[in-house]
Amino acid sequence: MTYVLRYFDGIGIAEALRLLLTAAGAEWTEEHPEWPLEKHNQPHGRMPVLIEKSGNGSVDFVICESGCIERYLSRKYGFLPADLKQAAHQEQLRDLIHDVNYALAGRITCKCEKDKEESNAKFKVLLDKVIDEQSRLIKDNGSTGRMFGEQLSYADIASYGFYKNLIQSAAQVLPDVADIVKHKLTPEVIKLISTVEADPLVKKHTSKGESLSAMATA
Repeated sequence: MTYVLRYFDGIGIAEALRLLLTAAGAEWTEEHPEWPLEKHNQPHGRMPVLIEKSGNGSVDFVICESGCIERYLSRKYGFLPADLKQAAHQEQLRDLIHDVNYALAGRITCKCEKDKEESNAKFKVLLDKVIDEQSRLIKDNGSTGRMFGEQLSYADIASYGFYKNLIQSAAQVLPDVADIVKHKLTPEVIKLISTVEADPLVKKHTSKGESLSAMATA
């Protein structure tokens, strides 16, 4: 079984997918469709897209939307627990992260300054809530740099991808974002970032390019 991940040529909201595929030990490649020229060729006109192929190369399964793909891979490869209530806690955190990303997008798409200011204020409030929740979970889990249990989890991976997008990618469009985020990071979240980055399951991917852990503390 192999996978093809389709997304823009950048970090964005697909970083958690790259980490999940790497952590699963899956064989995968990435494609960057020309946008918007090839938009109509993507499911529902959306990206990212995951294409799952069988051993003979035939397509078995195609799905879009980052959250759906993340949950599918996490369940398939054991990064979400089988217990529905335990899994729901991790999925809840991921949706809180999505709210932050959505608020940040408002800063880019809003036309008037007032709307941009409101989006920025909302972004900061929601970011504080996510960081507070992550810090609490890490403390409650023994301050090991993980939020759930002793092994790499979906929540850990989603959080790392979230911060890499904010600090390294979104900051290219909104230069102040990286400083806003780094100023708010707690010692617990910084340890989470370094713990995920060094995890043997994903180090093949996280070792590419500049260290997020170093960027977060610079």
